[in-house]
Amino acid sequence: MEDVTVIGAGLAGCEAAYKIAQSGYKVKLIECKPKQFSPAHKSENFAELVCSNSLKSDERATAGGLLKAEMRSLGSLLIKLAESARVPAGGALAVDREIFSHSVTKAISEHKNIRIVNETASDWQDGELTVIATGPLTVGGLASSLERRLGSSLSFYDAAAPIVDAQSIDMNECFAASRYGKGESDYLNCPLEKQEYIEFYESLISAERAELREFDKRDVFDGCMPIEIMAERGVDTMRFGPLRPVGFINPRTERRPYAVVQLRTENAQKTMYNIVGFQTNLKFAEQKRVFGMIPALRNAEFLRYGVMHRNTYINAPRELDRYSRLNRFTNVFIAGQLGGVEGYVESIASGLMAGINVSRVLGGKEPLTLPPTTIMGALFGYLCTPNADFQPMNANFGVLPPLQTHIRDKAKRKEEYWDRSLRDLAEFQKENNLI
Repeated sequence: MEDVTVIGAGLAGCEAAYKIAQSGYKVKLIECKPKQFSPAHKSENFAELVCSNSLKSDERATAGGLLKAEMRSLGSLLIKLAESARVPAGGALAVDREIFSHSVTKAISEHKNIRIVNETASDWQDGELTVIATGPLTVGGLASSLERRLGSSLSFYDAAAPIVDAQSIDMNECFAASRYGKGESDYLNCPLEKQEYIEFYESLISAERAELREFDKRDVFDGCMPIEIMAERGVDTMRFGPLRPVGFINPRTERRPYAVVQLRTENAQKTMYNIVGFQTNLKFAEQKRVFGMIPALRNAEFLRYGVMHRNTYINAPRELDRYSRLNRFTNVFIAGQLGGVEGYVESIASGLMAGINVSRVLGGKEPLTLPPTTIMGALFGYLCTPNADFQPMNANFGVLPPLQTHIRDKAKRKEEYWDRSLRDLAEFQKENNLI
């Protein structure tokens, strides 16, 4: 009889299963392949990389690099195996997909404490300790069960607008105000004069778009139109939509702007801002180029680019506690992209934390949250923070609490984030016997 069931042998599920098994507990790992494949998967191996073969930057001055450094410190299996399958990619950790997936499958299959069951899970057993890590393409009976149990808290398409670092916004080119002066000044408003708007419009409709995969195409744009598709409907369509200037006076010119791009804060510290209404399918480089034509965003640092793809995910702020457990079913942990993280490495990190906390629960201990000064701690803290417009989030420096002393130099600021994170994580590990 196993101590815990893990559903899904993707990146998060494999990391969670291995961590629990290494702690001495028995794991039943349920995986639908090879009996059933999702629309995106082709290999029979575990931890299949569907899109890119890159696990993001490994450099010190990046959030992705810091995230992986934290995971190495916590003993991540998949990051270790990724390094063994590494291929040349500059400063990024890119892997040979087949070697990586095969090595993960071997490590999981040969572990004495893991029993693999090849079947399609349609639900979870009430009262049974479970980790659900079925990823962004959760289908079939399990998707139906999640929808039935969670209702409107389950989303099926991810249409996210870009998020920029607050410190990179040119505050001289925007103003804080609410429309018609009603309520608090919750938005930063970036005015555009007519010529600026026309140039932005022309660049937007001619910008290069990312190619949608077959499993991304179905109904993906319903109710959440990409800004470039909206622009194609007419030169003034955006000005009657998310760029509507009515109700605003630019304090610099003392008149109404021709158009207004609004930025909405993403967190209480106001370190991150969402570009309102800018859901997009433009390529990342094009987003930086075209959206950088907005005067206030000329030097903007993008913490998350806009995405438009098929993605099943739970409304984490509403449904998950700070340990990524379902509030209504506290024996069920959610790991990976289903729980609201975005990206390969973030999914592995989510599985790693699920593995750590399930092992603690089985050992009669309280689960843990990592220090908020770490990327992992801040990211999972963000997921459970109330947010009426929640969208999946990737690792970025914007989720971290501000430094005690403001550092203007961006590179030095990131170095200090790195040092603070690993210092606090090392102390936390020592205090909680995680070394």
